[in-house]
Amino acid sequence: MLQPTVRRTWSPKGQTPVHYSWDRRDRLSGLSAISVSPGRHRMNLYFIIQDSNVHAGDFEGFVWQLLSHFAKGMILVVDRWMVHRSAAKKLRFRSGRVDVEWLPAYAPDLNPVEEVWNHSKYADLANFIPEDVNELYEAVAVSLRNQRGQKKLLRSFFRHAQLRI
Repeated sequence: MLQPTVRRTWSPKGQTPVHYSWDRRDRLSGLSAISVSPGRHRMNLYFIIQDSNVHAGDFEGFVWQLLSHFAKGMILVVDRWMVHRSAAKKLRFRSGRVDVEWLPAYAPDLNPVEEVWNHSKYADLANFIPEDVNELYEAVAVSLRNQRGQKKLLRSFFRHAQLRI
């Protein structure tokens, strides 16, 4: 959202930082996936950002884009969000290259992709006040591209979820 995520920060003594923002409800939605190659355990981060709510068709399109990177197919591990569930039904019928595995219900701490968004929101974009949605889009994209390049960071998301690679 265009509202800043306010986090504790440092400042000179006696100079309390002040955020000047107003109530703005514009926002972006995003989808992301971390791929792990089965043999070498190489990791990559894929994402899309859009200015509308994510629907099953958007998620299905995202998975089709992912499939273009994986000729042999993939195992898709997703949470039980309704968008994922309805898209998974369609994907099973249309593609023999996608196997879907479900994370337990109400367990975001087991999903490494949640850490991608947490890192963007609470580390890279903490206290960031964008002027408009375009500036927010650019900042989120830069944050995600930077995470894509940090393989140790991506691995730490799996350690946080207590998942072995």
